[in-house]
Amino acid sequence: MSDDYDVLVVGAGAAGLAAGAWLHQAGARVRVLEAAARTGGRAFTDTATFGVAWDRGCHWLHSASVNPLRVAADELGFAYLGPGSRQARPTHLGSRWADEAERHDIWRAIDAGFSAVKAAGDAGRDIAASLCLDATSPWLRLARHWFGVMSAADPEHVSTRDLAAYADTGENCPVERGYGTLVQAVAAHAAPDLDIVTACPVETVDWSGTGVTVTTLRGSLTARQLILAVPTSVIARGAIRFTPGLPVELEEAFAALPLGAAEKVAFRFDREVFGMPPSSHVDTLDLGSPARRPVNFVINPFGEPMAVGLLGGSNAADLVAAGPQAMADFGLAVLVDAFGADIRARVTTAATTAWLADPLIGGAYSCALPGLAHMRARLAPEHVGPLLGGRMLFAGEAVSAHAYSTAHGAHLTGLAAAEAALAQLQGVTA
Repeated sequence: MSDDYDVLVVGAGAAGLAAGAWLHQAGARVRVLEAAARTGGRAFTDTATFGVAWDRGCHWLHSASVNPLRVAADELGFAYLGPGSRQARPTHLGSRWADEAERHDIWRAIDAGFSAVKAAGDAGRDIAASLCLDATSPWLRLARHWFGVMSAADPEHVSTRDLAAYADTGENCPVERGYGTLVQAVAAHAAPDLDIVTACPVETVDWSGTGVTVTTLRGSLTARQLILAVPTSVIARGAIRFTPGLPVELEEAFAALPLGAAEKVAFRFDREVFGMPPSSHVDTLDLGSPARRPVNFVINPFGEPMAVGLLGGSNAADLVAAGPQAMADFGLAVLVDAFGADIRARVTTAATTAWLADPLIGGAYSCALPGLAHMRARLAPEHVGPLLGGRMLFAGEAVSAHAYSTAHGAHLTGLAAAEAALAQLQGVTA
């Protein structure tokens, strides 16, 4: 493994693949190192479990009209659904379906919560999102659930200022063949012969010299530049050792941007059992059982007889800790309440995710802790480059100021880091 490179990229998720492909196209000598046995990271389309594509990780082309991966989907022939709406969707209340007036009330309560959080953040208040929610609303639990799903954390642990910085056009489009498949295809199209080494975790990074030396279980490599495109949790827990250690201000930033919990529980049935159109959406809130946490489902995605439940925040974390069977039992019990006990016999396969327990990832996506939204800017290339002597840069969704938690945000930071690395190389050469 010992060799010299212009740039080493650590991590082959959406950011690392974008950085590696861009540098390869630019003529740099680049190698991408990935700890897992596969590439893609949190962009992972599973076709083995159900015999059809379903995304265990990122699923939506968020802000589709300005999303570069949506443009790539068009160019590469990837079909996706048009943007839908969460407003007034069918909602099961534990023993009955909500009527039309209740559905609109529910949406207004959820929308009001997000609007209040954004208003606080836009006003410069960096406080917990929970402080902006109406604690008297009968729909509070469902509003909290949506914060958990969208931020991967309960609103007590989410910064209003960070949420307000997130740029969202409201156009969210699922990809039929899978978002993970699209991310892979984009990199393969841009750089089909990109040098990627999988099952190669990085143990140490020595940046004490003029370049960097990376030590792995398979040997050491040297390079003039290093792009670290790994989740914040990997660095925060010390999975990679740095010599010298990272500056305190960077350690603080990684700790301030933890990966939260956003998981999925999915079921395939031997026939269509719901009586709903393809790619329908259902919310649930058991009014009779306050201890039961809400969950929302995608029903019959792309016409397949399936249900995919979305879990977030502490509910997702608790179910990961309880194990796959507990998560599957939770999801199926809610579906049975809504659609009848007969559907139990129609289940052919169940699957659950556990991103939070994955030692190579450690969660879903980042959201700044209350009071610490300003920490995200510390990971930007323009700050990190000079701080680390032009030898290391960071990429990944957590680095994105306005599209964090998304695959396209990660993709764009990979491109930005690659461009900054190449500019530094050219400056050294000159």
